Amino acid sequence: MYAIIETGGKQIKVEAGQEIYIEKLNVDADETVTFDKVLFVGGNDVKVGAPFVEGATVTAKAVKNGKAKKITVFKYKAKKNYRKKQGHRQPYTKLVVDAINL
Repeated sequence: MYAIIETGGKQIKVEAGQEIYIEKLNVDADETVTFDKVLFVGGNDVKVGAPFVEGATVTAKAVKNGKAKKITVFKYKAKKNYRKKQGHRQPYTKLVVDAINL
């Protein structure tokens, strides 16, 4: 069984036991997180939400919070001597999906 949830402005396909990386949530390690914005539940019986599936939740356990690898943002304008170099590390939360509840 799998589900599609909405979190952090993104839609993520999850299955029980799967590790996922999502936009940072305000949770500590070993806390349980419940997602109630379930858009779709698939498997033997399919349930499609309009926009969300009624009564469906996904529970997950937070493993850690961290930052992704650094990316370099480099802006410039040709022939104008304008150059700007900047780095960015996107924060994330690593979760392990426990169960998909209907």
